[in-house]
Amino acid sequence: MKLFSEKIALNLPDSDISYQSNFLKSEDADAHFKTLKNNTPWQQDKIKIFGKVYNQPRLTALYGNNGKTYSYSGITMHPNEFTPELLAIKFAVEKEAQIQFSTCLLNYYRDGKDSNGWHADNEKELGKNPVIASISLGAERYFHLRHQKNKALKHKIVLEHGSLLLMQGATQHFWHHQLPKTNKNIGERINLTFRVIN
Repeated sequence: MKLFSEKIALNLPDSDISYQSNFLKSEDADAHFKTLKNNTPWQQDKIKIFGKVYNQPRLTALYGNNGKTYSYSGITMHPNEFTPELLAIKFAVEKEAQIQFSTCLLNYYRDGKDSNGWHADNEKELGKNPVIASISLGAERYFHLRHQKNKALKHKIVLEHGSLLLMQGATQHFWHHQLPKTNKNIGERINLTFRVIN
């Protein structure tokens, strides 16, 4: 698994965010997408918004090496054991991030109608300054960032097939992020977000 792209710092205030467009070779990214799409035990949880219950607008799966559950938005997920495929990606990401991750949350966006609303990865079990490493596979999607206090501070970036977005430091304390819906006719995308759950 050869890594060969240059890291670009986003240089946003109150953050430490970097992006690498070709973190994975194209043929490796293609193979990972196919394997993960077909072999992952995807689930669709229910979420409650203003008292009404909806299907979460994406499919998810959780993998981990310490048996720790992960809870967000009223959902508690239980981890599967890492597969050899995921471990290979995990080791490559860990080498770049210089941290050992315990957990990977996978999101499967089936089309442009699937999305992930404004949020920060700031759950208590993620620790004080969580490191979130996000691998994108499949169709390109816009990733939006918005400062929590200064709403005028906004940024968006296209997450490309095989790319790595790394968010660390105080980022989750000061910034929200989202993957918005789009009316464009776009393909499927799988997102792997590596993190440490204490």
